[in-house]
Amino acid sequence: MLGWSLAAATTAVAVFSGATWQTPWRQLVEPFTISLIFTACIVPLAAFAMPRLAPIVWARFRFPLNWGVVIVVMVTVALIGSTIAIGVLRASGYIHPGLVWTWFVGSLRTSIILTLIFGVSISAIEAMRARLDDTMMALRTKERDEAEARRIAAEAHLAALENRVHPHFLFNTLNSIAALVHDDPARAEKMTTELASLLRSSLDQQGSPLVALAEELQVVRNYLEIERVRFGDRLRYAIEVDEAWSASRVPRLAVQTLVENSVKYAVSPRREGGTITVHAAGRRNRVQIEVLDDGPGFDPVSLQEGHGLELLRARLAMLFGDDASLTIASAPGSTSVTLDLPHIMVRVKPYWRRRDEDHARVRR
Repeated sequence: MLGWSLAAATTAVAVFSGATWQTPWRQLVEPFTISLIFTACIVPLAAFAMPRLAPIVWARFRFPLNWGVVIVVMVTVALIGSTIAIGVLRASGYIHPGLVWTWFVGSLRTSIILTLIFGVSISAIEAMRARLDDTMMALRTKERDEAEARRIAAEAHLAALENRVHPHFLFNTLNSIAALVHDDPARAEKMTTELASLLRSSLDQQGSPLVALAEELQVVRNYLEIERVRFGDRLRYAIEVDEAWSASRVPRLAVQTLVENSVKYAVSPRREGGTITVHAAGRRNRVQIEVLDDGPGFDPVSLQEGHGLELLRARLAMLFGDDASLTIASAPGSTSVTLDLPHIMVRVKPYWRRRDEDHARVRR
C-alpha cells in the first residue's frame, strides 16, 4: 500500500500540478504532501476492497459487465477516500470551512482518474493471480490423481506378482500330497498339517507384503519339511539365522521362493539329491539373506521372464525401489542367491501356537 500511495502521489504531482524537471523541489513538497494524503486515504480502501470483491465479480459477471462493476466500485472508493482526505485536511486547518465543497469537487477528477488507474491495475493483478491459483490447484489435483493412480497400479502389479507365486507353490505341494495319499497316509497327513501351517501364516499376513524374518524362515522350514517327506534323505538343509535380526521385515515368501528354486533345480533332478543352506544376518541397518545349494548351477543371464527369481526381482523393485537387490553367483557345484534388504523392524508374534492350532485342526 505504501508503494501504491507513493506512486499515485508522484503521478498526481507530475500530471496535474504542472510540475516539470526545472520546478524547484521546495515547490513540490506541498502538492506532493496533499496528494499523498489523498492517496493514503484511497489506496488502503482499494487494497482492502478489490482483492475481496474482484473474485466475486469475476465469478458472477462476464466481460464487459465485470469491468463495469469494477469501475463503479472504484469510483465509489475514490469518493469515500476523497471525503476522508478532505476531512483530514479540514481538521488540520489547512482547508477553510467555506472551501470544503470546492476542494471536494476539484479533487474528484484527480482522485477518480488515479483510483481507476491503480484500482484497475490491482484488479487485473488479482484476476491473474486468481487464474494462476486455479491453474496451480488444477495441476496439484492432477499430480495427486496421477500419484494415486500410480500407487493403485503398483499395488495391483505387486498383488499379481504375489498371486503368481502362491498357486505355483500350492500346485507342487498338492501334487506331492496326492502322490502319498494311497501309499503312505501318515506322510500325507504330515504334509497336510505342514501345508495348513504354511497357508495359515500366509493368510495372516495377507494385508501386508512384508513379514518378520523369523516367520518367513518358519515358512521355509515348513516347506522343506514338506519336501523332505517327498525326497527323504536326498534333501538336506540347514537354516542359520542371527536372532538379533529375526524381527526385520522381509517380503512374504521371498526366501521360500529361493529355497523352492533350489529344491527344483538342485535336489529334484539328481539321484543323490542336494544340500540347501539358508543364512540370514545383518549389518549397518541392512539384512542379507543367502540361499546356497550344491546343484549343477545355471547361467543367471539366461533367466526367462516369469522365472521365480525374475518375479522376486520385480517384487523387490515394487516394494523397495533401488534400496534392495538380488544377487546371483552360480557355478557347477555351488549356487548362491543373496537378498540385500533395508532393515525394517516388526514385532514378532508367537508362531508355535498357530502351528499347534493348525495341527489340531487337521487332526479333527
